[in-house]
Amino acid sequence: MTNITVSASGLSRRYGTRVAVHDLGFELRQGEVLGLLGPNGAGKSTTLQMLAGCLAPSSGGIEICGIDLLEQPREAKSLLGYLPETPPLYQELTVNEFLRFAARLHRVAKTAIPAAVESAKQRCGLAEAGKRLVGSLSKGYQQRVGIAQAIVHNPRVVILDEPTSGLDPIQIREIRKLIRELGGEHSVILSTHILPDVESICDRVQIMNQGRLAFAGSMAELKQAHPEQAGLEEVFIHLTRQENL
Repeated sequence: MTNITVSASGLSRRYGTRVAVHDLGFELRQGEVLGLLGPNGAGKSTTLQMLAGCLAPSSGGIEICGIDLLEQPREAKSLLGYLPETPPLYQELTVNEFLRFAARLHRVAKTAIPAAVESAKQRCGLAEAGKRLVGSLSKGYQQRVGIAQAIVHNPRVVILDEPTSGLDPIQIREIRKLIRELGGEHSVILSTHILPDVESICDRVQIMNQGRLAFAGSMAELKQAHPEQAGLEEVFIHLTRQENL
């Protein structure tokens, strides 16, 4: 197994004449948390859908732990966990039922499912919620269930699209803590509009605008490249405005 968990090269997606993502390339290593930033319509969700194997790129390639996602999708996807912006939850199932279902979808061996479900619940703070209906949980706990389904098969790469959207400050703090813990064992790609999430969680950041990369590097490199800006918010505004000129 390679230490590089995600490799994208020349990644583009077009819808007719509109280019949603243009010539994107990057690598992610084991144990890194990558923050993907950009204004609405920048191409973040499209990028994540391509990386998760839910949307085919118009051109370019993606490798997950050295496995070509387009040529060997089943093998590559077995190494991925994905939480889309709208969590794919079944409100009428209990947490235990839903996670067992997710484990089967991820082809966890039947004998290993109980342990996998318990592990995911423990890691996501759901140990006492197993018998509750998903629909009865608060939004914060539903996000936890969404993350649990993404890690129930212990993937090497976890992709999270706006995991703290719509949460209150206490819930946001709890989800941030969970994502930091995930980053210790997995590679994590995090898309968010909440800049403090990136500052407190991420090792590296990529800022997208109009389907292109405006910046890619570590938080330290971002600050060094823009010393005149007071913080990440000012850098973000500067780069996206600059790209729009």
